[in-house]
Amino acid sequence: MMDQPARVLSIRDVNRYIKMKLEGDPKLQDIWLRGEISNFTHHSSGHMYFTLKDESGRLKSIMFASHNQRLPFRPKDGMKVIARGGVSVYERDGQYQFYVTAMQPDGIGSLFLAYEQLKKKLHGEGLFDEAIKRPIPKYPKSIGIITSPTGAAVRDIIITLQRRHPSVAIVLYPVSVQGTGAAPSIVKAIQAMNRLAETDVLIVGRGGGSLEELWAFNEEAVARAIRASAIPVISAVGHETDFTIADFAADLRAATPTAAAELAVPHIAELQERLGHLEQRMARSLGSQLGRARERYRHAARSPYFTQPRRSLLASAERLDRLRDRLGYRTGALADRSRERLARLNGRLAGSSPTEQALYARKRKEAAAKALTAAMRGIVRDGRSAFGSAIRQLDALSPLKVMARGYSLTYDEEEKKLLRSVRDTKVGDRLVVRLADGKLSCSVSAVQGGGEYE
Repeated sequence: MMDQPARVLSIRDVNRYIKMKLEGDPKLQDIWLRGEISNFTHHSSGHMYFTLKDESGRLKSIMFASHNQRLPFRPKDGMKVIARGGVSVYERDGQYQFYVTAMQPDGIGSLFLAYEQLKKKLHGEGLFDEAIKRPIPKYPKSIGIITSPTGAAVRDIIITLQRRHPSVAIVLYPVSVQGTGAAPSIVKAIQAMNRLAETDVLIVGRGGGSLEELWAFNEEAVARAIRASAIPVISAVGHETDFTIADFAADLRAATPTAAAELAVPHIAELQERLGHLEQRMARSLGSQLGRARERYRHAARSPYFTQPRRSLLASAERLDRLRDRLGYRTGALADRSRERLARLNGRLAGSSPTEQALYARKRKEAAAKALTAAMRGIVRDGRSAFGSAIRQLDALSPLKVMARGYSLTYDEEEKKLLRSVRDTKVGDRLVVRLADGKLSCSVSAVQGGGEYE
C-alpha cells in the first residue's frame, strides 16, 4: 500500500518556485546572448516575441514594449543580434524564456542600421521625391536659421549672409542639435517658423561630428517636419561625405553651413555686376530704338504728304469724287434690281392670293361632290339590281315553293332528324310530315322499299 504524501503541490507552486530560483540567480539576470532571430512577431500590444537561436540551441524570448520602443532599428527574422536581459519562467505554461531589455545588431552598428531602415521607409513613401521639392527663392528678403546659438555653424552662416547680402534680414531660432531632446527641439523650431511666416528660406543644420552626434538629423520626426514645412528648407549639416535623412528630405542640401548661406542668397557684388550689364544693355537698346525713331522721322519729313500736302489733298478729293460717282451708279442699279425683284414677288403673291386659292378649292370641292354623288347613285342602283336578282333566285329555290307543288318533308317524332330513306324508320315509329300549309303526326304501319313491304 502506497504511503500517504506529506504534501501535494500544485503545478503553479512548482512553476513559481522554479521562477524564484531562476530570478534569484544573479548569473541569469543580467546576461548578454548572441543569436539569430526567428519566428519574430511584433504584437499589437507593442511587445516583441521571437526565438534566439544558434548552432547549439534555441531560446524563446520576449521584449516588452517599454524596452523595445527605444530600439533605433527594427528587428526581423534572420537578423543576428546581441541581446541583454534575464532568464525567468512564464508560470502559466511552465516554460522558461529570455526577457530582453536591450538589443543591438551583431556585426553592424545599430545607428547605421536604423538609418538605413528609416531611409528605405521614407523613400518608399515618396518623401524624397524631387517632384515635391520646393524651389529656393532667388532673392529672399529674410532668412531663418535653426541651429545651436553657440556653435561655429551659426557664426559661419551669419558672417556669410552678411558678407554676400548685407540687406537680408536674419531670424535665429536657437535649438539643441545633439542629445535626446535635440530632435523635438528642431521639430518645434520648424513649426514655429512656419507659424510666424516671417522668413522666405529656412537653414536647418549644425557643424560636423560623428554619426551619434549628428543623429538628431536622422530622426523621422525631423524629416517629416522638414517635408511639411511651407517654407523651403536648406539642410546644412557639416558632414561633406555622408548624407543625413534631413539632407534627403530638404528642398536643397548644402555640404556645410557656409555653403548653405551661399546657396540661400545671391552675392551683392554679383547682383551689382549683373545690374550694370543690364543697364548697359538697356542703354544700347534705347539708343538703337532712338536711332530708328530718328530715321523714321527724317523719312517722314521727306514724304510728299508733308512737303506738298495740297497736292495730296487734291488727289484725295479726286478719288473721293470718283468713289461718289461709283456709289451713285451702284446705288441706282441696286434700286432697279430691287424694283424688278419686287414686281416679280408681287406677281407671285397675286397668284398665291388666299381668295384665289379659296375659290379654286371651292370649285374642286363642288366637282368632287358631284362626282361622289354620281358614284354613290351608281353603287346604290347596282346594289338594288343585285339584291332583286338574289331575292328572285332565293325565292325560286325556297323549299316552300317546292312543297306547294305537292312535296312534303318527313321528320322523326322530335322533328330533329329528316328522313331520307325508308331505312331510317321502322314499323310503329311516330313521324311528323311537314306540308306547305302545316304538318301531320303519323304512325308507320308498314315499310316498303325496293317494291317490298315489311
